[in-house]
Amino acid sequence: MTEQRKERGEDRQDTIERAWDELVATARRTVTDGLVVGTSGNVSVRVGGTILVTPSGVPYDRLTPRDAVGVDTDGNRLFGDLTPTSELPMHLAVYRTTSAEAVVHTHAVHATAVSTLVPELPPIHYMTAALGGPVRVARYAPYGSDELAEHMLRALRDRTGCLLQNHGTVTYGDTLDQAYDRTAQLEWMSRLWLTASSVPGHAPTLLSTGQLREVEDRLRGYGQR
Repeated sequence: MTEQRKERGEDRQDTIERAWDELVATARRTVTDGLVVGTSGNVSVRVGGTILVTPSGVPYDRLTPRDAVGVDTDGNRLFGDLTPTSELPMHLAVYRTTSAEAVVHTHAVHATAVSTLVPELPPIHYMTAALGGPVRVARYAPYGSDELAEHMLRALRDRTGCLLQNHGTVTYGDTLDQAYDRTAQLEWMSRLWLTASSVPGHAPTLLSTGQLREVEDRLRGYGQR
């Protein structure tokens, strides 16, 4: 029995190490793709009862396996010497209220610009359906605050992503790849709407609720089984 527990412990450690490597790769991708600048934004992933999160104020290209930070869903430190991201309350709120396995928060330029203009991103493209419908804007509150986490949860109701007013974006998914893809799609749709809206004398056509519902049905069968 002792040997079996040891093997299970080693398997769990391997799982956490692989998840940390994927988290760091995703965090670096947010910088490479221009979704964040410097150490802004943050990424997390759930591994059983452990939430792995990027640390606060550390450039992603400097992160190593020794820098892994893990907390439980109440924010209690499980391992790691570095301080977790200041947006930890926001990440934990998502994990406590949804089935999310990964969360990505960015300061994407076009999406943040949209957050200052409208209460929700108009349905300019059918990929709106991939996020559950028109993406809402969460009311502004100081970063890292419980108040911001509360506003975010209201905006995320029946959605897998939202905009944070004068701040950025939050998306979640079943995997890091899915959460990241939703972030990228949200930024692209924001840029599309801003571009179409900037043409003098014209207003972009928008998709109806029925059209989005049809796309939702199609997306259920999209991709490889």
